[in-house]
Amino acid sequence: MGLIGDGLDRAVQQAFTRPIPKTAGAQMRYLVRQLDGTRAVAGLLGISQRTVERYVRGQFKHPRPDLAERLADAVRARWQPGVRARARKAAATSQGIVIETRARFGFTAAPGTTDDGRMRRLTQSLPPEFAARLFAAREQGASENELSAIAAEGLQEIYFKDGGRRAGGLTVEFTDIDYIDFGLLS
Repeated sequence: MGLIGDGLDRAVQQAFTRPIPKTAGAQMRYLVRQLDGTRAVAGLLGISQRTVERYVRGQFKHPRPDLAERLADAVRARWQPGVRARARKAAATSQGIVIETRARFGFTAAPGTTDDGRMRRLTQSLPPEFAARLFAAREQGASENELSAIAAEGLQEIYFKDGGRRAGGLTVEFTDIDYIDFGLLS
């Protein structure tokens, strides 16, 4: 995963209506129900089937830190799929998405004019069509560079070109991402 893909996942997780299970046993039981058995959970987490059974029964309660992280990530990835799908659909059809980033933006404009890249911090709402493209690309397994290009195009059109009202020939380069975060509009 990368910065943009993880940011999109975090944005959708903001729509959860219930928190994920807190204890390791509850998380294991949830995964066993979702994956239809302890063998699949053991394969997913890279532990033995017997260990999974012990967590389910409550014999083991405190996983080592790396297992606890893998366990929480696996539960979070499968938690409330209906809520997740509705949030993505709302962002892609009517609400849009907010992007907050600190990155280097460089520009190429009309022949003979350039603007060297510089670090900028931007918070901008992107319309639903860019949210739809980002989520669709994410679901199809797009690379981080492809997701970055979609985000750059959205920022270029909405922020730098002001929806087509200025800088018609401007092309934005979006590089050296320091951080990026997304939020769903409600």
